[in-house]
Order: sequence, then structure tokens, then C-alpha cells
Amino acid sequence: MDDTSTSSPSSAPSPWRWPALALASWAACWAVWRGFGPGWPAALVATGLGLILAGLHRQPWRRAMVAAGFPLALVVTGVALPAWAWLIPLLILVVAYPRRGWSDAPLFPTPHDALRALPAVVPLREQAHVLDAGCGVGDGLMALRRAYPAVQLHGIEYSPILWLLARLRCAWAKVTRGDLWSQSWRDFDMVYLFQRPESMLRALDKALAEMPGDRWLVSLDFPLPGQAVHAQLETGSRHRLHVYRIQDLRRAGRERKNAQAFGGPVDKG
Repeated sequence: MDDTSTSSPSSAPSPWRWPALALASWAACWAVWRGFGPGWPAALVATGLGLILAGLHRQPWRRAMVAAGFPLALVVTGVALPAWAWLIPLLILVVAYPRRGWSDAPLFPTPHDALRALPAVVPLREQAHVLDAGCGVGDGLMALRRAYPAVQLHGIEYSPILWLLARLRCAWAKVTRGDLWSQSWRDFDMVYLFQRPESMLRALDKALAEMPGDRWLVSLDFPLPGQAVHAQLETGSRHRLHVYRIQDLRRAGRERKNAQAFGGPVDKG
């Protein structure tokens, strides 16, 4: 087993992220509408504010959700509903995405056959242990099972609703409710991620700190920052797999440190 050196810890991601920004944007639109209305002029101003706030997000689906939130809510309010009815979707959102999990990715389902080419690059022994870190409702576990039918699959999910759905859908896997950043990755032969770009530096630090050198880290769509991939695989769709071997990441880190120590050029991969 290789020695597991620990990289310098990265700063923890700010909790003021999705879906907190979406909730704040919708609240701001409603405040404008109530403050200057209610009426169609105020509704237009509030809708314009929603469009402006939506432009702050990079992902198209987030922009759509923020921009459409207030107009859709305004349409629905045309139906006679008690005021407390608006607490129902808020309660569902809070339960599905607890406060502690707001720094992780929202529900990103892994496509059905996205991992089918992985065994050709990462051959795993029978009964190897594979973790889907942040498994959502289990789509990643199902894709891993299709690619590796003989391994032992594990999933971890913080949201109680998503965890329960994953357990029901993937009874053949060991699905744990917990924080993917708190659970050790040391005992897994491969860790699979479908997270968010902001999480990848944290994933790199954790993998280097905990995983032996002969293990693998695989990310769908989002690469590790500044790291050369062992392999990059097409999935037959818009998604792309980024495959990393831990010993390669460590070697590259040592080479960068040596180059910096001797004043040479630093290869960022």
C-alpha cells in the first residue's frame, strides 16, 4: 500500500450557494412585488429583477429556475390557496436539501450508460469496493452496477429523502446516510463523483489525504483543477468522464513542489 500524503487543506466552500441563492432571489422578487404593488407594473419589475439575478448563475438550468420562479408562483397565486400552502414546497426543499448539504451538488442523475466504457480503463477485481460519493436517488449506483456487476457498491447521501429513495431503488448496494466529506475514502478501490466544479479541489485534497496510490477517482463532467487525467472518456452524450489514478496525482504534486523549490517551470497538467 502506498503512503498517503496529505495535501494542504483547502478552505471550506461557502454555504451561501445553491439553493440558498435561489431562495434569496425569489424572496427579493416577492419583496419588490409586495412593496410596489401588488399589480402588473410591480409584477413586471419583479420579473425583471428575477431575470437579472438569474444572470448571475453560470448553469443554464439554474438560470431558468431563478428566472421562472416568481412568474410561475404569480400564476399559481391566481388560484385561491391558503397562505400556509406556500410552506409546503419550502418544507419539501428544506427536507430534500438540508442546510448542511447546500455546499454539495443538487440532484444530478448519472445517465444510464455514462459509465459503460470505464472498465476498459479501470479494471477492478471482483468484490472490489466502489463508492458513489453523493449518490442522490441511486442513478450513479445503477450505472456503476451495469459497468461493474461483480463489485461491491456503496453510496452515501446526506439528504434523507434522496437517501431513502436510493435505498429503495438500490437494495443490492450499501447506501449510507451521511456527509460524503466526513466519510473516509481509504477503503474504496474507486470513488465516483458527479458533483459541482466548486467541489473538485476539495475532492482532490480528500483523495490525496485518504486513498492509497493504486486507487482511482472518477468524475463525470468536472475535472480536478490543474491535474492531468489518466484517461478522458466520451460517454456517447454531452457528458465526459475524467479518470485519475491516485499515485499519478501524488507524483505530479511532488514534481510541482520540486520544480518550485528549484525555481524551475511548473507543469500544471
